[in-house]
Amino acid sequence: MQEIRQPVLAELDAVNQLIIDNLHSDVELVENIGHYIVDAGGKRLRPLLSLLTARCFAYDGQDHIKYAAVIEFIHTATLLHDDVVDISSLRRGRTTANAEFGNAPSVLVGDFLYTRAFQLLVEIGNMDIMRDVAATTNTIAEGEVLQLVRAGDPSTSEEQYLDVITRKTAILFATACYGAGTLAKQPEPVLQQLHEFGLNTGIAFQIFDDVLDYAGDPDKMGKNVGDDLAEGKPTLPLIYVLRTGSAEQRALVEESIRHKSAQNLAAVVTAVQDCGALDYAREVAARYQDQALATLQQLPQGRFRDAMWAITELSTNRQV
Repeated sequence: MQEIRQPVLAELDAVNQLIIDNLHSDVELVENIGHYIVDAGGKRLRPLLSLLTARCFAYDGQDHIKYAAVIEFIHTATLLHDDVVDISSLRRGRTTANAEFGNAPSVLVGDFLYTRAFQLLVEIGNMDIMRDVAATTNTIAEGEVLQLVRAGDPSTSEEQYLDVITRKTAILFATACYGAGTLAKQPEPVLQQLHEFGLNTGIAFQIFDDVLDYAGDPDKMGKNVGDDLAEGKPTLPLIYVLRTGSAEQRALVEESIRHKSAQNLAAVVTAVQDCGALDYAREVAARYQDQALATLQQLPQGRFRDAMWAITELSTNRQV
């Protein structure tokens, strides 16, 4: 990641400082929770994509710094809300904000981060970007609700799963690139390429994230393996077992999803591995990754595009 960040390292530092500056609030609890989750770190992939995209098109202004902060604030707000909905207790190797401060404060501070993002958008003052980000936050909210509806439903199809992760996760990757391209005054066909690149990268990223829930090292991931199962999420590895597994494997996974239980996690992991579900999910993720890279080839060559390429490759080749 350090090598990937290198072309925009100073700008990424400026984004981090802007985030810290904009966490200030007269309400102490707001500032405490905001700092708590932001200080937990993370890969900063979405704001990093914004910075790289802008520089890929030789943008020489400063609004891409604010825009990258907008993207990170929106992402962080979704994490706060996610952890409350999922009743999560561990993220990035530390106690979640809702476990540390309570559910109600976490939800409200998530709202604070959303509104802070839109205050920064007003400062940027680009109506096309505002329109896209507004639509994106709406889509993310719909994705959250869809995921909630699908939780505990073993009849969820692969198409429905892809719809959820496109709305909930991938769309912010797409917006990160689209808005940066807008700042760089790119024509609509190029903006659509950037949107497609971000969307496919985000889908590949989320599918692989769902693979790690059954194949990852919890110490490296900073979260509990099997969390998705305990939340009844019918992710792609489980959907594949339900489609191709033996009667015994299907019954095991179906019962675990329906009862939102990780009680039989070891047996579910064995079923996922034995029927080739992880390999299948990796193959699907690789297809979306290939589509993203094919689109990226149409953009200007150089170290910024190279870093974007590396991010896309990292999406399906990581341990966290």
